[in-house]
This record gives sequence, structure tokens and C-alpha cells, in this order.
Amino acid sequence: MSNYFALLSEKDGIRSGVLKTRAGEVRTPTFMPDGTRGAVKGVTPEMVRETGVQVVLANTYHLHLQPGEDTVAKLGGLHEFSKQTLPMLTDSGGFQVFSLAHINKITEEGVTFKDPKTGSTVFLSPEKSIQIQMKLGADMMVAFDDVTALDDKGRNRTKEAFDRTHRWLERSLAEFQHLTRDMDPDERPLLFGVVQGGLDKDLRKKSLEIVQSLPVDGIAIGGLSVGESREEMHDMLAYLAPLYDDSPRPRFLLGVGDPIDLRFAIEHGIDMLDCVLPTRNARHATAWVTGDEKIHLTNAKYADDTGVIDPGCDCTTCRGGYSKGFLRHQFKVGETLAGTLVSVHNIRYLQRICEDYLS
Repeated sequence: MSNYFALLSEKDGIRSGVLKTRAGEVRTPTFMPDGTRGAVKGVTPEMVRETGVQVVLANTYHLHLQPGEDTVAKLGGLHEFSKQTLPMLTDSGGFQVFSLAHINKITEEGVTFKDPKTGSTVFLSPEKSIQIQMKLGADMMVAFDDVTALDDKGRNRTKEAFDRTHRWLERSLAEFQHLTRDMDPDERPLLFGVVQGGLDKDLRKKSLEIVQSLPVDGIAIGGLSVGESREEMHDMLAYLAPLYDDSPRPRFLLGVGDPIDLRFAIEHGIDMLDCVLPTRNARHATAWVTGDEKIHLTNAKYADDTGVIDPGCDCTTCRGGYSKGFLRHQFKVGETLAGTLVSVHNIRYLQRICEDYLS
């Protein structure tokens, strides 16, 4: 159990804290944009930092495929490689068990993927995932887990994925402890164990108990936002809220980033969230504005609109005076700057939500 997280306040289930990583402190709650291949798509590291973001994610599976963890290590590790000074968190590759289900084969030993570009096989095991994340130089890491969809087909595999996730967690933890045994406690990365169980509340409760009983540094809630309804996700988050123990560990909800879900999660005890949604939406000309509404900037009504995306926003895009008319034109002619400017706005929008909950 770690002493890396200090809770500053907790009221009505909403927590405000400080997470200490070897790359710096993080105030929670916080939203973390995904830099899947080492960069937040279309946004420079400087722009990311200007939004108030405190942690950036990278994807273990994709960086393993290209350029490979050995190359990233030779180029100085994730921070030097990406020129990102913020703390960096890597997922385990477990999400790809779900998202690439059509090209993988799961066994007890691990998961064999077929590289969609080259056709070559790629194997990830709990041990291999930890080894890759260590070599990448992540400040925070996630144990390898078995993620299953929560559509009708995927729900049939919930118990199987639940059981395997915990066997893999034991192996991930053992490998992590082996690789960090000689490291100074203040210089080692942090490890999150993943809670699974689909929408089965008994399994979720048992999974949470198992993860909390182990010496992991953080608790990650996985396997949500993978096909279930918003109501089902919220119901599960509300169910879990009173079941967390009092240990000083951050709680990380994986893969959730819609403003409505962000608020609900924070109000039910979650400290950290990540998602590709703000940048993905931005590249498709969609922005969030006050009230958590979405506007579509390619709409004809914005053709001669001189106003910024959201007058109440303090992001550099809105403060810079970029009009909706300008952005609409850039989207219409395929100018990638438009996606960058709206990405900055959307990321800042989510980070402002988090800041509203800071004590």
C-alpha cells in the first residue's frame, strides 16, 4: 500500500487530493487526455500543458508495435521522446483485448494479436505488459487485464474475464515488484490494479475487494464505457462509491470523458479519468460549451458567426478570439488547424470541470 496519495478533503463523496509521482505532483480530481502513440493527436506538448492538464496517457500496445519500447528507451524514454514534462501514465494494453477482439486470441498465458498493418503476430502477457511499460519509462502503470464488451455478446464472457483479470493482476504485480525491487521508493513508478466484473454487482464488489487487498498504488475501474448504457454505467459507479476502503490510494476510471459522465464519476468518489473523446470530437468539429451542450461547428448557421466557441471559456482558442465562422471555414476546407484549436478547447473544458471540484 502506498503513501503517494494524500486526501485533502472529502465531502458528499467528492474527493480532492494530491498524488505524488516521480515526475511531479498531481492535484485531483483530474482529467488526462490520451496520447496514444506518445502525443495527444494534433496538439503540441506545450498546448497540452497550457490547458491545465497534469497527466498525459500513452498506449502500451501501440507503442510496442511502433516504434517499439526499445526505440523509445534509446530516445530517452517517454518524457524525452515526446517532449512532455508532465507525469505520464501508460495503460496495459488490456483495452485492446476488447477493442481488437476481431484480431486477437486470448489464453491463460496472455493475448496474441495480429498486427493489422503487417499481419505479424504480437503477444502480450501480464509480465510482458509490465516490462514494456517499465522500458517506456512511465510514471504510472496499469496491470494487464481482460476487458470484455458489455453488449449482449460480451456480457456472456463477464465471469471468465473477471477470473482471468485477477490471475493476471497477481502476475502483473509480481513482475512489477521484481523489476522495481532495487529502486528508491520515491523514484519508482506507481501501479494501478484494475477492477472488473461487467455489470454484475456481486462480481464488481468481489473484484474491488481483491484489488484493494493487494499492495497496489491505485485502484482502476475498468470495463465501463464499452457498450453499456449511460444509466448502467452510472448505476455501477453509484454502487461502488460506498465500497471503497479508506486506504490512501487514488481511484482511476478508465476510458470515460464525456462531461456528464465526468461530473457523475467525480461526485461518486473518482479521482482520475482519461479518454480520447475531447480530441476525437474536436477533429469532427464538435465542441462542448457551457451547460455540457455540444455544438457542431460545420453547421451552416456558424458561417458568419464572429463569436468564439464559448465566451465563458478561458482556453487559448477562445481567449485568442478564433471565431466560429473561422473554425467552420477551416473544417470545410480540411485545414487541420481547426481540429487542433477545438481540441485545446475541449481538453480545457474537461479540466475546468475538474478544477471546480478542487478544495
